[in-house]
Amino acid sequence: MDPHRAGSVALVGRPNAGKSTLLNRILGVRVAAVADKPQTTRNRIAGIHTTPGFQAVLVDTPGLHPPRSPLNRAMVDVTLQAIEECDAVCWIVDGAAAVAAAGRGRPLLSEAERFVAAHVLSPGHPVVVALNKVDACAKEPLLPLIAALHEQADGAEVVPVSARTGEHLDRLLALLGARLPEGPATWPEDQVVEESERFVVAEMIREKIVRATRDELPYATAVEIEAFDESERDGERALVRIHARIVVERESQKGIVIGRSGAMLKQVGTEARRDVEALLGCRVHLTLFVAVDPDWTRNPRRLRAFGYG
Repeated sequence: MDPHRAGSVALVGRPNAGKSTLLNRILGVRVAAVADKPQTTRNRIAGIHTTPGFQAVLVDTPGLHPPRSPLNRAMVDVTLQAIEECDAVCWIVDGAAAVAAAGRGRPLLSEAERFVAAHVLSPGHPVVVALNKVDACAKEPLLPLIAALHEQADGAEVVPVSARTGEHLDRLLALLGARLPEGPATWPEDQVVEESERFVVAEMIREKIVRATRDELPYATAVEIEAFDESERDGERALVRIHARIVVERESQKGIVIGRSGAMLKQVGTEARRDVEALLGCRVHLTLFVAVDPDWTRNPRRLRAFGYG
C-alpha cells in the first residue's frame, strides 16, 4: 500500500490566471474571491482537499507581478512567503491568454510569465504546471505552449486544465498529492478551509464590491468584520448576525459603494448574504456600513491591521 501523504501546495500565477476559481472548483464551495479583475485575491487563503491517499492544503495567493505600491508589495510578499513555506507549488498559467498572444506574434511565454517562473522555481520545491482555461482555446496551439512550459519549468509536468469546467483536475490533484511528503492528515476530513469563517466572510463581501463597482472604484477597499454573533446559531431557526465595515480611502469612493439611495450597498449585501448563508449553512443577518480611512493602502500600520505583513 502506498504511504499516505499530507502537506501544502502554493497556487501561484499571474493576476487573473484563475487561481481562486481553481481553488473553489476543487473544494466544491466558494471560499476565495473571484472577479474578472486582476488582484482580486489579496491575502493568503488556504483550502483543504482531502481524498484517499493524501490531504493537501491548497494556498491561494495574490497574483505575482512586479510591485508598484506599498499594497502591491505587501501582496507580492504574501505570495513569495507561500512559495517558500509550502511543500509543493502549482504554477497556474492562463492558457487562453498565452495562445491569443502567440496568435498576435508575441512569445509563447511573456516576460511577466517568466518573472513568475523565476520565483516559482527558486526554492527548489516540486512544481506542477496547470495550464488553465483550455476550454476557451483551440487544442492545437496548446502543444507548443505545453512544450515551452515544460522546458521553462525544468521538466515539470504540465497539465492542461479548466477551472471553469473541472477538466483534468483529477490528474492535476493526483500529481500534486504525489509530490507531498509522507505523513498523516492534520485536518478533519470534512473541513475545507483553514482560515476562520470571519476571514472568509470578509473576502466574500469584498468580492461583491469588486464585482459591483467594476471600473468605478480603484483597489482601495477593505472589509473588517466588527461583530460575528453566533448566539442563535443552534436550533431549527439558526441565525448568525454579522456587522461588517467596508473601508475606502476617500469620500467619493464611499459614495460609489453606497450608490444612489443606497442601491449599490444593498446589492452588495444581498449577493454577499447569499454566499455567506451557503458557507455557514444557516440564515444570516448581514449589516454593512462604509467608512473612510484616508490612504490606508499606503499606511504600513493599517496594512498590517488588514492582514498584509
